[in-house]
Amino acid sequence: MTPILNVTLNEDGQFEITDAGGKMVEGPFDTNAAAWSALDRIDQDTMPGKPRSNKMVLWGKPEKPAKRNRKKASRRQAAKDEHRMKVNAAKAPAWVRSVAAAKFDPAGERKFRDYKLGTFGAASEVKRIDPATYLAEKAARGE
Repeated sequence: MTPILNVTLNEDGQFEITDAGGKMVEGPFDTNAAAWSALDRIDQDTMPGKPRSNKMVLWGKPEKPAKRNRKKASRRQAAKDEHRMKVNAAKAPAWVRSVAAAKFDPAGERKFRDYKLGTFGAASEVKRIDPATYLAEKAARGE
């Protein structure tokens, strides 16, 4: 038969584990949570047929230890990924390669767009306006 244990508050404002007779079994603890976790440990220890291990419980995924050459490893992995992409691209059919080259070539696309639309900005003919001519045309219109 297991003894009945309670968590009680003592005169000093700390928590302790007492048995049914009021005798302190373990404590004092600063918080109620610490007292209840100790009570759970006592219950687990006294449970028959259950072996206890001294391993610390890890909540969640354990972190891997940091590698020494992390930069080298990431650089090596990036090089492998780039090589793999090049190999896979070479295996693609010719029509896929031509479409991909046209679609993902920003320099070629920019050249085509500039050729099609002309130049804009400071070098554009539209931007070169003589202020005297502009004011004369404005006065002639009567504005």
